[in-house]
Amino acid sequence: MGRLEGVRIYISPCGLGLGHVSRCLPIAEELRRRGAEILFSTYQEGLEYLKKIGFPVVSAPYMRMEVLDGRIDLKMSSVKGGLKAPPSFLNQVRVELEHMRGFEPEIVISDTRLSSIFAARLLGLPTALILNQFQPIVPRSRKNFNLSKIADGVLLTLIGGGWTLSDMLLIPDFPEPYTISLDLLRIPKRHRDLARFVGPILQKRPEECEEAVDLPGIDEGDPLILASISGPEKERIPLISKLIPILREFPRSYRILLSMGMPRLDPRPRTYGPLTILPWLPDRFRYLKACDAVISRAGHGTILQNLCYGKPQILIPTPGHTEQYANARRAKELGIAEALHQGDLTRDNLLRAVEMVTGLDTYRERIREITSTSPGDGVLNTIKAVEELLARRSIGNIKPPATTC
Repeated sequence: MGRLEGVRIYISPCGLGLGHVSRCLPIAEELRRRGAEILFSTYQEGLEYLKKIGFPVVSAPYMRMEVLDGRIDLKMSSVKGGLKAPPSFLNQVRVELEHMRGFEPEIVISDTRLSSIFAARLLGLPTALILNQFQPIVPRSRKNFNLSKIADGVLLTLIGGGWTLSDMLLIPDFPEPYTISLDLLRIPKRHRDLARFVGPILQKRPEECEEAVDLPGIDEGDPLILASISGPEKERIPLISKLIPILREFPRSYRILLSMGMPRLDPRPRTYGPLTILPWLPDRFRYLKACDAVISRAGHGTILQNLCYGKPQILIPTPGHTEQYANARRAKELGIAEALHQGDLTRDNLLRAVEMVTGLDTYRERIREITSTSPGDGVLNTIKAVEELLARRSIGNIKPPATTC
């Protein structure tokens, strides 16, 4: 068990969708295996998921972006949330302080949650921040250009500065020049010594995973395309609604498995021509290992999972989601993916992209080149960072508690 036996660790991931919680889970499982006591703090989908799998978790308040037809609505988000944002954030910090005082952690791990960093700083607790986006970029349009420009400037100052209250910035990505989140990591030079690349954090590594053999409703032989659509439901449903009629019209020379990310629906597969629809894949990684290419959103964790499993990708970013646009653009630049706007999604456009990524060897060659530069297992590297922070704390070499809020 070693140095982590009996250590209380507070893990605070963003709860929108399951990406951040899924990224923290393998870390929590390994920490618990080594004898640490874990408490999660999150909200929305992340909270429900952690309750379902049985990890100790407390509920936290959240601020949200408004979504219209799968697109982030900047105007409505600003109207509904702008004036409420400061008191909402202070309430988040207050709740985190209560949870931390009750649990008495020795270290805090935050995954892209500023409130838990502020709370930990006020209590003088060491913090490790997992993030792949240092300075969020507000989606811009001609209609709301001035509004978004002002908001972008505020975010650059407040959020970027807030992250640096952490003792470490852990980036779960490949080092330059192969960083997927490169465009989003504009870390000021004076803070770069806080950052380290720990490598992709995977729930299950490819070498630990068996390949799915019996695919529901699918015969062996032709190329298998896995369409695995993740993200919050309001963003996910519009894309699924567009994909189903398109994929039903694909040539019979393809086998397509569409997972809708809806575990509460009837689990039985439905087959329409080359397309088989499943509400939920209980072990996505087995199917990821078995497929020839992936259609997915452009979340950072999703891209890295696909990449580490050696799969070329067709990425469809959530409309208005600047982080996903940046990720998709970067993946295309690196030669590991093709990218399509959701509004441009047609049978011909999607089929052309699928034919490219499955028919050309260059995508897989670039994937092998990039994965060979990994700094190692992101889970183990994160735990090493946690142990380092605990050692620093034992000699008093961490940031002192903040005296003001």
